[in-house]
Amino acid sequence: MPQDSPDPRQARRLPETLDEFQRAEGHPNFRVDVERIRFSPFYSRLSAVTQVISQAGAGLAVNNRLTHSVKVAAVARAIATHLSTRTDERGRIVAELGGAHPVVVQAAAAAHDLGHPPFGHLGEQTLDRLARTRFGLAEGFEGNAQTYRILTRLDEHDRPGVGLNLTAAVRAAVLKYPWLRGEGGTRRGGASKFNFYAIDEPDARRALSAYPLIEPGQQTVECSIMDISDDIAYSLHDLDDFYRADLLNPAALSAEFRAWRRDLARLRAAEVEALAADTRTPGHSLELLWRRMQEKDAWIADPDAFSEAVAKVAAEVVDGLVAEPFDGSLASERSLARFTSGWIARLQSSVEVHRHPDARSGHVRLSRTAWHEVGVLKFLHERFILERPDLTVYQRGQAGVLERLVDGFTAWLDDPRDARRAPRRLIDLVELATDDYRMLRRDAPEMTDPHTDADLDRLGRGRGIIDYVASLTDAQAVSLDALLAGHTERLWDAGQGL
Repeated sequence: MPQDSPDPRQARRLPETLDEFQRAEGHPNFRVDVERIRFSPFYSRLSAVTQVISQAGAGLAVNNRLTHSVKVAAVARAIATHLSTRTDERGRIVAELGGAHPVVVQAAAAAHDLGHPPFGHLGEQTLDRLARTRFGLAEGFEGNAQTYRILTRLDEHDRPGVGLNLTAAVRAAVLKYPWLRGEGGTRRGGASKFNFYAIDEPDARRALSAYPLIEPGQQTVECSIMDISDDIAYSLHDLDDFYRADLLNPAALSAEFRAWRRDLARLRAAEVEALAADTRTPGHSLELLWRRMQEKDAWIADPDAFSEAVAKVAAEVVDGLVAEPFDGSLASERSLARFTSGWIARLQSSVEVHRHPDARSGHVRLSRTAWHEVGVLKFLHERFILERPDLTVYQRGQAGVLERLVDGFTAWLDDPRDARRAPRRLIDLVELATDDYRMLRRDAPEMTDPHTDADLDRLGRGRGIIDYVASLTDAQAVSLDALLAGHTERLWDAGQGL
């Protein structure tokens, strides 16, 4: 069983025995964790943060980060409940590695997207670039690392300095990429993904130390359940959105899948460079997907399983669901609900448990068949939504909003005559980040050398500004951009985000 390592900032403790850990709804502290996350303003703001496509552009029917998190929690809880009650070898492995408590998994799922900034993944990429180029923050910005920073530093419940004061179990369960930037190597997520900044590493290490049987760089069992539930929800609920919004072109999808099956021999003989140079030719993008899967995940990638996944998605999505336009009728709602619930149930039941997983996998993962199917479902989003020119134009404008906000707040804090009138929370976040860097130099000087006090002040200011902008909703970001430019007459409404 996981045991909390000594930490004066953490007053609550995990259950002491496996029996206590597995009893009906379990330890009350886990329930406290769920409610603290759900009552957090960072959780509430997810209702106004883009998932993939904006509600403003596609209507209220599409998912936002909040509805996505709710659905991930539902999928994850079902999987955890199933695994935590098994008495076979899978159940024994799960118990020995620390358990799969449904409430812990539910809390982690609720929290997993808290760090996403305005405008979805586009916002994440933009803030990462700005953090590095404007402020010299070598770690940049990463949504998963920001999630952990929110839970343990930026959000507070009833006392300063401990964040939401969550149990080690829940804190560890959000660490999908339990390493610093650049340390991922060939692991899941690679070098670009990581789950904590250096200033938050000590807390993350304390949480992970509660699980001595989990190898370094590996997720806890509860985290791996949350991770695959995120994949399941993303692959199906976003597909639901695009279908409702009439963004999936049946002819384009059909051409891609037909051409790949028809020209498979030729495509397999082609060089990757030739395929990548002409992705608009039907069949090329699907073959590139297989090449990426084969290169990155040779431990599970299988050509026959991929072909079967392509055939299944072609039959049930391309020639099935998408072939009939969504018209808003009760019949179309029922058809879509049956499709989505059927796929989710099948993917939930396909999970496997492994004591010694591959470095790019977790202790709980999808079966080989289901893994390939989820990969092909995600491909539909990547190829036919994220690469749309109209979405790209819109996203470039959103990137400009974030850039102007970062530069505007930087100029404001650099103005000695007016810095005192900056938003109070912005000033608080800058002071908090500066204190964190100074604490890091005190406790781990090798992480900050050869930075001077002035350097640490600059890093703290940069991290604080990034923390502030990342905490905005899409609408708040747009309104503050207009305010800083002096382009709005709705001063009091637009300024509510300050």
